[in-house]
Amino acid sequence: MSGWFTTFMNCRLCRGGEIIEGDQLVVSDDTGNILHPTGYIGGDAVDLDDGIIAPGFLELQTNGMKGFHFTHFDDEQSYAVKVNEVARYLPSTGVTGFYPTIPTVSSEEFKKILPSLAPRAIEDGASVLGAHAEGPYLFPSKKGAHNDSLFHQPATSPNEIYGNVANSNDTLKIVTLAPDLDGTTALVKDLTNKGIRVSLGHSSATYDQGVTAVEAGASCLTHTMNAMAPMHHRDPGLAGLVTAAPSTLPHSPYYSIITDGNHLHPSVASMLFRANPRKCILVTDSIELAGLPDGTYPGHSQVPHNQIKKGTKVTIEGTETLIGSCATLEECVKNLMKWTGCNVAEAVQCVTENVADLMGDSTRGKLESGRRADLVVLDDEGNVLQTWIAGKKAWEKK
Repeated sequence: MSGWFTTFMNCRLCRGGEIIEGDQLVVSDDTGNILHPTGYIGGDAVDLDDGIIAPGFLELQTNGMKGFHFTHFDDEQSYAVKVNEVARYLPSTGVTGFYPTIPTVSSEEFKKILPSLAPRAIEDGASVLGAHAEGPYLFPSKKGAHNDSLFHQPATSPNEIYGNVANSNDTLKIVTLAPDLDGTTALVKDLTNKGIRVSLGHSSATYDQGVTAVEAGASCLTHTMNAMAPMHHRDPGLAGLVTAAPSTLPHSPYYSIITDGNHLHPSVASMLFRANPRKCILVTDSIELAGLPDGTYPGHSQVPHNQIKKGTKVTIEGTETLIGSCATLEECVKNLMKWTGCNVAEAVQCVTENVADLMGDSTRGKLESGRRADLVVLDDEGNVLQTWIAGKKAWEKK
């Protein structure tokens, strides 16, 4: 870009779950941030031919892709190279920021891996936004594909598990834990007092146990309905928190769902989204097999079994236990649109604004002046046509 600012013209904007017609977006070439849309003359112009501009997608839960799992750590240098490769692939799926997720591993591995996931920008790639630790404070009966021999009780301090990164939210941004373990309330308070978000998952907890955890500071549910007690009309479990009555909780938690077509029936995904659209978050829960051909693959430190990949579905060999997903966040957005009949702006809100609001991110996730110009250009069906990183085009569909 040659001018000191760039104007995106002839476009529609996604704001607040609505499509704003006939608007424009102005971006600073110097800072890579969004500017106030009026008062600028000259500069460069990009005609989007009535395309839709949305904030870049934010991925709250991904375990890896393209053959690399975020638990695969040899040394800091080679690990950074692999993370960079993932980051440069993600813009092709609309993702401009992601929280690498470390499922249950040993405390020694947590301590080695987590310091390498401090937030950082990556040239021409999605930004690392910090780590999501999924475990090891999980309930054995809802272990899913986790190795329950590595689980811990809340009496084991976060410092003992995660190391020094547990002292603040500089690197460790969110922890998934089970609220039905003894001593969870103190653990939730400990983490949230340091600014670390707490999400509830891999749990058989009752509704009341969930309420207690939310009152202590938990603010999200992890892949709702998966690795949870099933919802019953007289015993709703954690899923009942999605629409908790104001008399019970002043604020219902955010909740993530995996809309890959395998983890939730489309009608259940539709029900969950429609229950509270401004708190709904789409995640892929992708694993390292995402982007690879179908077949049988070996396990690793988290999954000590062979893995069977077929399309977007991955299971432990010889079982129907789901390990994770191989869908992209773009596919999840399009599935939500198809299943619920929502428009692209409503679906996009679940991978942008809602994530930013949960995580307290004031720099990304919304088309507001002062925020980073991480953008995607979409059509009305939710297909990603272009991805821009800090106001510079990083990817375009051929």
